Amino acid sequence: MDLESFFISRFSDLHIGDDGAYIDGFVYSKDAFFENVHFKTAWMSHYQIAQKAMIVNISDAIAMHAAPKYALLSVAMPKTITREQMQELACGFSDTAKKYGCAIIGGDTISNTKLDITVTIISQTKKPLRRSGIKEGYLIGHTGRLGNSKKDLQKLLRGGRIHKRSKFVNTQLRRSFVEKSIRLLRAGMDISDGLFSDLGKLASVNRLGFSFLQKIPKHIGCSGEEYEILFAIDPRDKKALLQHAKATRTKVTFVAKAARKKYIHRCKSHHF
Repeated sequence: MDLESFFISRFSDLHIGDDGAYIDGFVYSKDAFFENVHFKTAWMSHYQIAQKAMIVNISDAIAMHAAPKYALLSVAMPKTITREQMQELACGFSDTAKKYGCAIIGGDTISNTKLDITVTIISQTKKPLRRSGIKEGYLIGHTGRLGNSKKDLQKLLRGGRIHKRSKFVNTQLRRSFVEKSIRLLRAGMDISDGLFSDLGKLASVNRLGFSFLQKIPKHIGCSGEEYEILFAIDPRDKKALLQHAKATRTKVTFVAKAARKKYIHRCKSHHF
């Protein structure tokens, strides 16, 4: 058990374990986006920083088939920040929230030595997509292409530059795919810590392992911050799922089948 999992296991509330906590028709989720941990200000404009801070949080709502309704922001800013940079942050938050139909209703701001952001999203759903619900033989798949987020991060760490459409700074969420396919999806979550790591979370919740359909290179399986949808379906629904994927112009790749076996992932933890 890694340190993150150990800490989370210290809390026994039944609402913990999905991308957000589902309570009485609402989903509550919260993620941090901290300078020198998740980004450097040399890599992104303040608008892009705020935009991604919102996106990584809204991703949890989308992954649970929930509509974002409200957001609470906590922003710790260095004293050296300019009014122009503050304005960029505000616009990045506001524009992204508006795009997903979400209202910013409050939060907190404090002085800090660097730029640290946390966002709480309150979303609503009548049919939440949970991580549990996988049975032996179910197909496991994901949307989009994996691996580019880690590759672009490595470029940035080496002092290089990345394309303005890079997933690292321009993350696109799969809302239409989830909405169209919800009746077929038996379980799901977003890929934030990497395919192999997030498969480990599904394995733990469902007490199953996976038989891979093909070998997945480590640079793809360990690439975090992809924010694609990792999902499970009954094999009988594969044809219908692929039709929904085509209708929403979503690339889908099936990677494994759920099996009665132990699952071990060998990626380095993203958090500790």
